[in-house]
Amino acid sequence: MKKIAIIGAGISGLFIANLFKRNSNYQITIFEKNNLIDLDEGYGVQLSVNSIKLLNEIKFDELLSDEKFNPSKIKFYSEKSSKLICELDISNFNNEKCKYTTLKRSTLINFLKKNLENTIKTDHSISRIDQLNQSIQLTFENDKKFECDYLIVSDGVFSKSKKIIFNNKSQPKYNKTLAIRGLLPKSLKLFDYNNISLFLGSNFHYVIYPVSPNGDLNFIAILKYSMSNHEQNNYSLFSEDTFIKKILKKLSDKNIKFLNNLVKLKIFPVFVSEDFYKSKNDNIHFIGDAFYAFPPSFAQGASQSIEGAYELFKNIENNSQRNFFRNRVNKTKMVNRRSIFSQFAFHFSSPIAVFLRDIFLKRLVKNKIFLDSFLGRIYKN
Repeated sequence: MKKIAIIGAGISGLFIANLFKRNSNYQITIFEKNNLIDLDEGYGVQLSVNSIKLLNEIKFDELLSDEKFNPSKIKFYSEKSSKLICELDISNFNNEKCKYTTLKRSTLINFLKKNLENTIKTDHSISRIDQLNQSIQLTFENDKKFECDYLIVSDGVFSKSKKIIFNNKSQPKYNKTLAIRGLLPKSLKLFDYNNISLFLGSNFHYVIYPVSPNGDLNFIAILKYSMSNHEQNNYSLFSEDTFIKKILKKLSDKNIKFLNNLVKLKIFPVFVSEDFYKSKNDNIHFIGDAFYAFPPSFAQGASQSIEGAYELFKNIENNSQRNFFRNRVNKTKMVNRRSIFSQFAFHFSSPIAVFLRDIFLKRLVKNKIFLDSFLGRIYKN
């Protein structure tokens, strides 16, 4: 029996653990640095059909219907005027069993961890990774040690494990944007509760979408914002009242009528990866944001974490894991290019550029050839 250690109990780590649990040839242990798994109650995730197909292999389709939602359209609006620009029918990529899905992150995490309680060890922060002749030895800050045959790193964009393995060479870079998250109460009647609403503004865009059939709405905004290196590394800054008020003042200059209705507001800087890193040890792998983190403007973060985890599982199961890195890099580059392009186009400030973008958008959302290339190549595995 092969021992597999997974560092990080996020979406990718929990999903791949579920896959390995079905195979009696593997013994899995998940190590999480926190004393409990962070659920971020209420905040939403979007899952395109490429990930739903894979989640259904571990019975995601049996999740109660009131815990998830299937929007059929993405509606593009002008942030300045709130006028509808156009709408994209994402249901065209659905099939009977796999549909574009939105839900609370906490719902997805609870689903993924429900059969893994005995395999998760919390309060285990990695401090050392030794690559022995026939195995890998992990040492944690609590002085506990663990030997494994495979090490799967899924501890996020600021992966401590990755820094240890590559001697701090794999630092992410600030994307010059802030992400503002929040929840909107059901009582607010300003939005389309059946679809995803995307508002495009100058150096700014925001998205509102339902995360259940009950009217719960998720809010996520991306704001262009320059910061010094000191500010980027000062994590306490983003929870300070003065900083939050400063950002809210910037948002108040936008046409956001519901700003005072946002609850559980969180602000954090967006960091992205600069390059791909492959371990010299063929039994050490990275998935999720630890593999590569791209801008969040294409709504593929969770889906690519799931897809990458599935690819690695199949490669290890078939003893062909050397193919994993090359194949995942190719798909990730494709998603990254679309993410960068989307953020660029969403944030136009010149009236002429906005006018031309909106004309192209109206045409492109109806162009099947373009949609099959731009979205279909991502959504269809």
